[in-house]
Amino acid sequence: MERFDWDDLRFFLAVARSGRLTAAARRLGADHATVSRRITSLEESLKAKLFERRPQGYALTGHGEQLLAKAESMETEALAIQSEIGGADMALSGTVRIGAPDGFGTSFLAPRLPSLAKAYPGLELQLIAMPRLLSLSKREADVAITLAPPKEGKVVARKLCDYRLGLYASRDYLESMPPITAPEDLFAHRIVGYIDDLIFTPELDYLDEVAKGLRAQIQSSSVIAQMNAVAAGAGIGVIHHFMVPSEPRLVPVLPESVSITRSFWLLVHADLKEVARVRAIVDFIVREAKSSRALLMGEQAAAATLRAVAASD
Repeated sequence: MERFDWDDLRFFLAVARSGRLTAAARRLGADHATVSRRITSLEESLKAKLFERRPQGYALTGHGEQLLAKAESMETEALAIQSEIGGADMALSGTVRIGAPDGFGTSFLAPRLPSLAKAYPGLELQLIAMPRLLSLSKREADVAITLAPPKEGKVVARKLCDYRLGLYASRDYLESMPPITAPEDLFAHRIVGYIDDLIFTPELDYLDEVAKGLRAQIQSSSVIAQMNAVAAGAGIGVIHHFMVPSEPRLVPVLPESVSITRSFWLLVHADLKEVARVRAIVDFIVREAKSSRALLMGEQAAAATLRAVAASD
């Protein structure tokens, strides 16, 4: 009988979660051929076919589904050993992948990563800042920031913070277009917003809250792209207040009558919540969000607007 190699399970989990050898190889830091060889070795040692090889990727067989549950339990125990029994230096080394919406990840988290890296020099930090939901169960991220709590899954969730958004445009755009005194006036303007069928969570569907039936003529799946377009004079868009300090060309529109509040949620896979390096990242993000409440809620943007108005008088 072929000898069973425990380490082959790392390769099995990576392929099971990604469905592709190339993606699994990138995650493991291995090459395509090595991943294929380790999967074949595991199947031979277990005398069982674990994957159906299909043109669109690798799909688990019934035996594969059985092994997945066992392998994830073993992974959980291995993480617990590293966190609880390993030395402090070991516990705070390794890789932590953080997933976040592009606005929060790019404008809020990214500028704060230097202090996190300085505090934990043994960690490798990976930030995925993109407009889509990441799967914790597939280990696409260790820690995820979302706009709503999960409805299911082996996930520990906590509300991170509230934040506010408002309407913005460039000064040049506003000076060249009809005045805006009420939300109804927006129908005579170019609106910048999301692509309807690519809105990945209903919390991003803002425009009906601003004015029922309002639709965007210039659309992007990225809030960063929307902000850049608005700042360049493309039209009026809903922008996170915490992003505004980085773009001085933005001017608030209807700040007294249009204010949108949303929440960020912090998610961790239940198997990782006690792993020291993951706890350190979670604690850091929570501290930063708490200390930045004024920025996230738009109080700093409002103060800056008042100063700009006073200076222009």
